[in-house]
Amino acid sequence: MSHYHNQNLFLSLTCCAVLLFICSVVSFSTRISMGHFLVTDSDFVFTELNMEYNPSDHPRASTIFLSKSQPDVREKRKSLFINHRGSRRRKHSSCSTIFLDDNTVSQPNLKFTIKCVSLAIYYHIKNRDTDGGMQQDIFDEKLHPLSKSEVPSDYDKHDPEQKQIYRFVRTLFSAAQLTAECAIVTLVYVERLLTYADIDIGPGNWKRMLLGAILLASKVWDDQAVWNVDYCQILKDITVEDMNELERQFLELLQFNINVPSSVYAKYYFDLRSLSETNNLSFPLEPLSQDKAQRLEAISRLCDDKYKDARRAGKKRSASVDNLVGVRWVPAILS
Repeated sequence: MSHYHNQNLFLSLTCCAVLLFICSVVSFSTRISMGHFLVTDSDFVFTELNMEYNPSDHPRASTIFLSKSQPDVREKRKSLFINHRGSRRRKHSSCSTIFLDDNTVSQPNLKFTIKCVSLAIYYHIKNRDTDGGMQQDIFDEKLHPLSKSEVPSDYDKHDPEQKQIYRFVRTLFSAAQLTAECAIVTLVYVERLLTYADIDIGPGNWKRMLLGAILLASKVWDDQAVWNVDYCQILKDITVEDMNELERQFLELLQFNINVPSSVYAKYYFDLRSLSETNNLSFPLEPLSQDKAQRLEAISRLCDDKYKDARRAGKKRSASVDNLVGVRWVPAILS
């Protein structure tokens, strides 16, 4: 009797084990189909996200604003070729004269960079997707106006001009005394927001999106960050509570990823230069003066000396027995 009882108990336990295994397999396959996977070593659950195609995170992915500008660039090239063929000449350097612009990746020109960033935002708005993506109330200028003046009923129907975007950004940067590097980081944050939150920038939300991106960029990039209350002095009708809520939700939509690698920063800088050249916004070239040539030579000599010192320090040299420090082991001689 006990033999049959033990056998039934064994069969019951076996069935329970099989059911648990099937449930675990189904649960795991469900996670895979939903795009999640489990890391058992650290007990963290990650959402599968392919960052390779996100331009604000990956240096090889093409920037969004550059692709948005391509339709207009092609039309401008056709127009220039038909109407002004051969009229525009570009300065070229020669053996006697070298033309340079005062705009480098380490020290961008502020006015030039703000113009390029405003042009990139302009193309984002003009060539935005028709569906518009998801909407976030925190960026809606009708719900959160930046001034006490009445917002028109068709505020989200008319696209802003590039000059209007430039004046808005220039006002914030000049009043807060922000740098050109901060403008590039602002554009990185805007494209990261559009990608992470799956939203689009349009006539009704571009001002508050730019304000939130500038607010974060000034705190991350500049050593002397601008406080939220300082922006209330620039935009007289906005409250500190509104600025705090804008910053908080912007960070949440960015998933608190405010890191900008140097490779991504350099990519955005050079893509902005490409955008400026195709839109005739190139910084004016000036002949290389003697004073600037001496400064460039001093900088290059300093970099060359650092490189030579690094190579000299990296060379492996044979060690002498006299310079050995520590216990010396002598093999025992057995006679």
